[in-house]
Amino acid sequence: MALPEWLTSARLVDAVIAITLIELVVLLAHHRRTGRGLAPRDLLPDVGAGLCLMLGLRAVLAGAAWPWLPLCMAGAGLLHLVHLIRCWPRP
Repeated sequence: MALPEWLTSARLVDAVIAITLIELVVLLAHHRRTGRGLAPRDLLPDVGAGLCLMLGLRAVLAGAAWPWLPLCMAGAGLLHLVHLIRCWPRP
């Protein structure tokens, strides 16, 4: 069963990326203004990993050259590793 065209559109991924970036700006501004919420050093690696995954999906849907997908996946993996290192409990 084939997926609907709108669901496999690079424009849909563009919209999700834009919403994620707006959310990131709002969260960073909230933290800066109030001192509450996640600190940028905790928020950025997590959101960055998700954005890298979305950029990889967008590259595939847009028909980009094959090296873009592994590059985006590697970026997501590295940012996820940074996130894990920062949140891992220390003895």
